[in-house]
Amino acid sequence: MAVREVQQHKKIADYLRALIKEEEIKAGEFFPSEAELCSKFDSSRGPVRQAIATLRAEGLVSSGRGRRSVVLGRFNSEDFASILSISHWLESRGLDAEQKTLWTARRPAPKDAARYLRLPEDEQIVFVHRIRTTLGTPFAIERMYFPLDVGKYILDFDADSGSIHSHLFEKGVDYDNAHRLLTLVYASDEDAQALACEPGAPLWRVQLELSDRTGRPVEYAENLFLADRMQLGITNVRGTTSPLEVMLTD
Repeated sequence: MAVREVQQHKKIADYLRALIKEEEIKAGEFFPSEAELCSKFDSSRGPVRQAIATLRAEGLVSSGRGRRSVVLGRFNSEDFASILSISHWLESRGLDAEQKTLWTARRPAPKDAARYLRLPEDEQIVFVHRIRTTLGTPFAIERMYFPLDVGKYILDFDADSGSIHSHLFEKGVDYDNAHRLLTLVYASDEDAQALACEPGAPLWRVQLELSDRTGRPVEYAENLFLADRMQLGITNVRGTTSPLEVMLTD
């Protein structure tokens, strides 16, 4: 019964997201009632309430507080695959994912990668360096670092052919946890040439730390995005926590 309800609440949440995305329910309008959703999905109230709670945490609907929830807006919240994969993130927004691989090879681990992957500095890892484009225009640089037991699956993979993370999933790599740190940096001469921008142009740097369900690190990445091609948005509802941590640096 527990497995059935987990599957059911996800199905209900997906249905409600689709109603919002297609604007069948617009901002300011009421959600279907719990009774209506229970009837539609032949469900108890538990999975229905769990599905609505998921959408509240994503900032899509109001907290309700004894009344029916109201749609707050048509937001594209990220799923886990979009956090891992630039290819999936682009495709989920209807954009073509393109890439040009500059380097796929074994190399000594640089300091930050070695620290996160829990390896001695200069230990051999697998490094992938790609330029990401969409609509023929470069917008991001990917630098990904993998321990050898994960990276071995990439050495014979054509990194220009598609998503590295989809390939690793097929090989059984167990991505389960992701931590991102966003900072503003400025384009080096090398980065500027790759992104067709001026040296010193502002870039968003996303440091990505990925581990499996046991907590074992499986990837460290540093992705650079043209700041003028990106904007960030987050919506929160009172009574829910935010995954965003805002810090002052020294």
